[in-house]
Amino acid sequence: MNAASLSKRVQVAAKQVIADVVLKGGTIVNVFTGEPMQGDIAIVDGIIAGIGSYEGKETVDVSGKWIVPGLIDGHVHIESTMLTPREFAKVSLQHGVTSVITDPHEIANVAGTKGIQYMLEQSEELPFDIFTMLPSCVPVTPYESNGANVGAEDLAPFYNHPKVIGLAEMMDFAALSNQERGMLDKITSAHNNGKRIDGHAAGIAREDLNLYMSAGIRTDHECVNVAEAKDRLNLGMYLMIREGTVAKDLRALVPVVTAQNARRCLFVTDDKLIDDLVDEGSIDHNVRLAIQEGISPCTAVQMATLNTAECFGLADRGAIAPGYQADLVVLDDLDTFSIHQVFKRGKCVVDQGELIKEAFAAAPAAAEDKGLTAFHTAELSEQQLAIPLSSDLCNVIEIIPNSLVTIHRQEIVDRVDGCFVPSVTKDQLKLAVIERHKATGNIGLGIVKGFQFTHGAIASSVAHDSHNLIVAGASDAEMLTAARHVIQMKGGLAVVSGSEVLASLPLPVAGLLSEWRYEEVYACMKQLNEALRAIGTPATFNPFLTLSFLALPVIPHLKLTDKGLFEFASHAHIGIQASSLQ
Repeated sequence: MNAASLSKRVQVAAKQVIADVVLKGGTIVNVFTGEPMQGDIAIVDGIIAGIGSYEGKETVDVSGKWIVPGLIDGHVHIESTMLTPREFAKVSLQHGVTSVITDPHEIANVAGTKGIQYMLEQSEELPFDIFTMLPSCVPVTPYESNGANVGAEDLAPFYNHPKVIGLAEMMDFAALSNQERGMLDKITSAHNNGKRIDGHAAGIAREDLNLYMSAGIRTDHECVNVAEAKDRLNLGMYLMIREGTVAKDLRALVPVVTAQNARRCLFVTDDKLIDDLVDEGSIDHNVRLAIQEGISPCTAVQMATLNTAECFGLADRGAIAPGYQADLVVLDDLDTFSIHQVFKRGKCVVDQGELIKEAFAAAPAAAEDKGLTAFHTAELSEQQLAIPLSSDLCNVIEIIPNSLVTIHRQEIVDRVDGCFVPSVTKDQLKLAVIERHKATGNIGLGIVKGFQFTHGAIASSVAHDSHNLIVAGASDAEMLTAARHVIQMKGGLAVVSGSEVLASLPLPVAGLLSEWRYEEVYACMKQLNEALRAIGTPATFNPFLTLSFLALPVIPHLKLTDKGLFEFASHAHIGIQASSLQ
């Protein structure tokens, strides 16, 4: 802002000069009072100058409509959509989201600071604000192999970037608990730069939350029940209520929201695939669900806007008030949250539900120019997938549909020639995590149940958070075909039946992102979903995103990394063979 722009804004507020744009006739949701409010919205230079009775160079008639602030996603990994930031913005705007807080730790775990820089550059010159929290855990843990190591000294220069607002989810609780120097340096650097710090407290008991709070970590998005949510709120944390593709926690958590604590609650998506983002929505979906679950519409809007802005110190947005950025969503109906128009900085970017594509400038440079297309694996053979067993009692990972948490089972399995063989009758598949960053040859093997394959295999280079190649299948041959196809694409997703690849999606940018238009990625995901049905998976959960989280050792209870089966409770690798039935 300069003196001239400030003077112009004041003149419009004082009705000495007419506004650029005025929205007339709508009912405003006042997120400060939680009540509806009447008045024209006068906008100049993308900022709201006044609410009252105003005239403008352009008048938008919103009679009979509701107007809410632009929605803000408080925690999202853009990479999980498999879209570039530009394409992600196009989809998000159509769902009323005008700002997001993102953590690029997926691409950082593959490509380090080069990946972070790519995401920042791709976020520029968009009619959409992408604020970045720098990845705190690269690598996430020492229990797996990733592609980079990012320390406090690597992160420090990024704090000078205007869109970098903090340090992202601190998920290595053991490093903090043990006061490891590298973690302490990252936290103190963030504080010394005046930045915020996000938490990740999956499975962390109330007493242990004191460690997070004492370190200045003020948020958590990993609650899965009311008791955990209350613990976080009682200790002063912001409660992030998540509704993504796999982790669907909103219905379980909204009972904790009261008139007294609602201002400490906000909505996040965390991880959402492109098909769910298009079909179901983003934060608008969270708002609809919350209203259906009994949260008042004004409170739900507040949780999707002002609360998030205040949590992250974004003082210029999150409300419809003079001096705030003119990020606005015009609704046909508040209860159903039916979106009619979206304004970003006072300009209409979505009209009657359709994106105004002229709002987007020319696309930035392709990823191959940034050196992000490498994919390194050792040679693969069926023999490397063998799981020799001395008995038929094994530790088994059981998935919980629509949850990141797994169940640690001990089950009797089938053996042939002393080795485990998958059984679709018992719903026991083979699982493999293949290191793909430095061609070490590491392959972690395990047994998983819950996918309900009748045959076939699926493979993905998206495997949180180190993003090695993960494969699940009903036979070694099909697993090998799926893995080799993903390697040939230099990253992506594949569904295999027998020797045939039924469907696939190339993800050549760090094995995580496509540079296709979102419509093309969406169409390809639909083909993958059809292929998944063909090999027997139910439509009640997303197998690919579920698969991707089976490699994440910071989530309970049993996971698989390229170094082997990992037990969350003991923070140690364990054998596939179970010593005795528990």
